[in-house]
Amino acid sequence: MSEECLQLVDRDGNPVGTAPRSECHGNPELIQAVVHLHLFDRDGRLYLQKRAATKDRFPGRWDTSVGGHVAPGETPDQAIQRETREELGIDLSDSDEAAGLNRLERLAPYIYSDEVETEYIIPYRLLYSGTPRPNPEELAEGAFFEVGEIRHRLAEKSEVFTPHFRLAFEHLLPVD
Repeated sequence: MSEECLQLVDRDGNPVGTAPRSECHGNPELIQAVVHLHLFDRDGRLYLQKRAATKDRFPGRWDTSVGGHVAPGETPDQAIQRETREELGIDLSDSDEAAGLNRLERLAPYIYSDEVETEYIIPYRLLYSGTPRPNPEELAEGAFFEVGEIRHRLAEKSEVFTPHFRLAFEHLLPVD
């Protein structure tokens, strides 16, 4: 099986090349294009996933609803559709009320960086009235949580969340 190749971008999100995952994870100078989905239900609860134990980064921690790399030549919109289908079994191309989907909203991008990697994150938000079908190869579990409960858990035990999610929550759902 060949190694996954990732889309590299500059600090403004413009494609600048590609690199294998192993080269990106270990070189924070290489900026990977990444998509995240924040899936809300009609009650305003946010769906979080608990990352599978097999993940190389932050296994077993709670994270955004969906997250994944943009493949070379793929648009962020194509990547979020692929990742959402793979991780939660939700087909975003079927965006009508009957399917439980409302309009997919693209939010302002931001940069996440640590000692291992740098990501240019393109976040999305979606109101969904269906039931996600988590892929056990991608995530250990998933559930909808009240935003207030997430804030409380972040304040009390932030280490159960990925650093990516803590930053996303700060950017997208600031504490009042």
